[in-house]
Amino acid sequence: MLRAFGWIVACALALAPALSAQAVSADVPIDELSSRLEGLDASQLAQRAEEWKAAVEQAVVDRDKAAEALADAAEGDRPAAQEAYGKARDALAELSSRFALVVNALSDAGGDVTDLRVLLLEVRGVDVGNLDARAMASLAEKWVTQGKDWLIENAPGMIVRAVAFVLILLVFRVLSGFSGGIVRRVVGGQRVKMSDLLRTFFVNTVRKVVFLLGLLFALKAISVDLTPILTGIGVLGFVVGFAMQDTLSNFAAGIMVLMYRPYDIGDVVNAGGVTGKVTAMSLVSTTLTTPDNQSVIVPNGKIWGGTITNVTANPTRRVDMTIGIGYGDDVDKAEAVLLELVKAHPKVLAEPAPVIKLGSLGESSVDLLVRPWCKTSDYWDVLWDLTKAIKLRFDEDGISIPFPQRDLHLVDVPERLLKA
Repeated sequence: MLRAFGWIVACALALAPALSAQAVSADVPIDELSSRLEGLDASQLAQRAEEWKAAVEQAVVDRDKAAEALADAAEGDRPAAQEAYGKARDALAELSSRFALVVNALSDAGGDVTDLRVLLLEVRGVDVGNLDARAMASLAEKWVTQGKDWLIENAPGMIVRAVAFVLILLVFRVLSGFSGGIVRRVVGGQRVKMSDLLRTFFVNTVRKVVFLLGLLFALKAISVDLTPILTGIGVLGFVVGFAMQDTLSNFAAGIMVLMYRPYDIGDVVNAGGVTGKVTAMSLVSTTLTTPDNQSVIVPNGKIWGGTITNVTANPTRRVDMTIGIGYGDDVDKAEAVLLELVKAHPKVLAEPAPVIKLGSLGESSVDLLVRPWCKTSDYWDVLWDLTKAIKLRFDEDGISIPFPQRDLHLVDVPERLLKA
């Protein structure tokens, strides 16, 4: 009796490690699992490895389900779904680390672990512990097979979607050109006073907007979710608009300048504190060439927000001159001389008639106003020629052109005041 009981106890002690090694759980400590695996032969380790493999595969399924639940969860259920996904992911990580320990033990015992390492590569990625040439080759072969199956299953649908995508883009490309042509004819009419630059801007804008709509339709046709794209465009537009508010202000001012056309290329203007000839215009700036041949780029925001003087907007211009004579000179004679000189100049227009009038009595001179008219392009020639001719003629006729002076009158001071 005692001998039989001892035999039963001995068998139980011999089988204890194998029975304890059968426990498959992520809660098993690494050290305890290592001790359980010691002393097992290759067949026993292969059996344990299959058990751990099944547990890992089930953990992968649980993690994928938790990920799908998180993706489909409503806003109020997302915290709980996020927590469940985190637990499933952590459980898979713990199981895979212990599974790797079993696989390494089986490999050391001479067992075939190729398929097991393929699973480890899929779950944990490539690391030193599971790096194996045969496993990598098996994994690559598996990926190739899966890729072929995916292509066979999805290729027809992909081809149809690709064709639909290209066709929609082609149709909207034609529509964009057609829309641009319509806009060009509308803004190019004789009744529409618009600069060439603004016409080009409107035409290009319409064409690009139509093509952008076509691109969105094409993406929608291939089942691309447009919500993130539109949201990103809105956020990007806000950021760009905030960062480039000065540039956008100049852009808006440029559109107003091109629409109302206070000046055009070739005009001489005084705008933004600069006087010069307009040599280039864009939607953000205007380039002026000053009389001394300097190129000045003025932002359109400064131009539209200030006073704009177009010197050459009209074909004729009045030359304003103020000529001073002495108080002792004959005013009528001086007026006759000035009128004669003005009418004698070949670039002074007969109509409107020049005006010669006494303008004011200054501190040192009697000021005569000389107002001849000429073509705008002849303004400076008339001004400079008449200034010189008036000086020479006044010298010949003895008419003075006084400079600023002050008369001092000395009076007798009583001697008693000097002594005081």
